[in-house]
Amino acid sequence: MYQEKDPINITVEEPLGLFPNYVGIKPFLKWAGGKTQLLTELNKCTPLYYNKYIEPFIGGGAMFFNLNPSISLISDANEELIITYNEIKNNVEEVISLLKTFEHTEDFFYRIRALNPIELENVYRAARLIYLNKTCFNGLYRVNKKGLFNVPYGKGSGNFLQESLLRDANEFLQNTTILHSDYLKVLQNYSEPNDFIFLDPPYHPISPNSDFKRYTKEFFYDEDQKKLNDEFKRLVNLGCNVLLTNSYHPFILDLYKDFEIRIIETKRMISSNSNTRNGKDIIVIGKNE
Repeated sequence: MYQEKDPINITVEEPLGLFPNYVGIKPFLKWAGGKTQLLTELNKCTPLYYNKYIEPFIGGGAMFFNLNPSISLISDANEELIITYNEIKNNVEEVISLLKTFEHTEDFFYRIRALNPIELENVYRAARLIYLNKTCFNGLYRVNKKGLFNVPYGKGSGNFLQESLLRDANEFLQNTTILHSDYLKVLQNYSEPNDFIFLDPPYHPISPNSDFKRYTKEFFYDEDQKKLNDEFKRLVNLGCNVLLTNSYHPFILDLYKDFEIRIIETKRMISSNSNTRNGKDIIVIGKNE
């Protein structure tokens, strides 16, 4: 059983767009469970030297865009997300041109949301996802069991088109391999000694209604967490530097009891209920020493 010995407890809050100087660029998407507010602590755990950077649960990519690694591989099980990254890498001006034709109105939002993405060209799918992400309620990406986006209109007046940020992301992605794949296949096929691997999986829920990181139609169950733990150990034994984030839960703490665990108090800014915004994340540090 995990025994809590002199844990490092740090309270951090999401900077809400005010990024410190060490951050490369802001993520161009807001993502449930994004790591923007943990960057200061994650940077303290980042190795100074490594061969390549691998992030197989890329989400909004806060850590990736913060590091700006020279050689990197990112992936995710979310097809819409990976299509968007590829289009920003390869066709950013076409995505921007399409977004310029979109409207920040409730009627337009629901017309765009109703489109079946698999019937659209990839560049339109990317523009659609960015638009929905920026104009939906709380910037939450969520799909139903059929894989269809179902978050309501946010009724805000913010700018959904940030041209300079999209162009910056385009530059950051030029030396990056982008894959739509299961995380285990990516790690087992591409990981090598001295790689730096950041694992930000769907969090283990701390209550029946707290599973805010389920952003695909697939779920991440206890057995999935155990498989990830086995892979974490394999990567460390291979000679990789590995960081993992997850929820502060006895089940997760016990899985990683043999490794250094840092406990971080955080704010769940994605929640519409202020009473549920306080929480704890953990950072697990895996090194082959």
